[in-house]
Amino acid sequence: MDSRFTDVGSVRADLENANYLADDGIAGVVYLADRLQKPILVEGPAGTGKTQLAKSIAEITGARLIRLQCYEGLDEAKALYEWNYKKQLLRIQAERNSDVEWDALEDDIFSDEFLLTRPLLEAIRAEDNVVLLIDEVDRVEIETEALLLEILSDYQVSIPELGTIEATQIPMVILTSNNTRELSEALKRRCLFLHIDYPEMEREKAIVLNKVPEISENLADQVARIVRSIRTLELKKAPSVSETLDWARTLVLLGIDQVDAQTATDTVNILLKYQSDINKAIKEFAQNDELSS
Repeated sequence: MDSRFTDVGSVRADLENANYLADDGIAGVVYLADRLQKPILVEGPAGTGKTQLAKSIAEITGARLIRLQCYEGLDEAKALYEWNYKKQLLRIQAERNSDVEWDALEDDIFSDEFLLTRPLLEAIRAEDNVVLLIDEVDRVEIETEALLLEILSDYQVSIPELGTIEATQIPMVILTSNNTRELSEALKRRCLFLHIDYPEMEREKAIVLNKVPEISENLADQVARIVRSIRTLELKKAPSVSETLDWARTLVLLGIDQVDAQTATDTVNILLKYQSDINKAIKEFAQNDELSS
């Protein structure tokens, strides 16, 4: 398969054209994952752009995005495949009075016609260019991780009734984790690792200007500075980049071009979702000389 990217610079430029502001570290891992045909395990706090990275890669490569949203209790039937038992039963009943041998009938009902593909198998069988997003993989039990190992190492799926199904093309695979639990060494070993943290202030300002084009540069600068100061507090949940953008859009909608302590207090619930965190932030606003002036 031809490489998707020519160099690290082209990855960064293409992502920027898709409104995803990546640094050289992010662009470098994406480039290597493509060349080495390895999955990327992206860890970091919620709301820092992990899922969006997969969406943006699909956009710039013209690939179809296949998403497996992980959750507690996810099993093989929802992630990989299952047999259409109702349809199989109907076929068995239809052939009950015929002379069809059981072996022949068994081969028939365990064929593609009766197979229900789920995201993992769909990505393996896809003939078009695909980006497979396995989102919040840390939410599944460690037993479910085992389902991923064959796919992530050999890009194939073993189905007892059909045999081994190998990928017709190597999908680009992005796994995201909010690090709510430690992932297995076997899973990590198969992936390139990328940590996406909260951006530096200037980069967050650039993200705000990019995603909220109607905002002034002065207000974007103030938003980035205030959010950075809030993240230094001991909070239950620091504001994510997506919440920074929500706050910036809120200020623009309210017609605010300069944030003072009262404005920050009145709108802090857009940034923070725990009352204890809100109380700490309001106290910080009152002591912030820039907001008081």
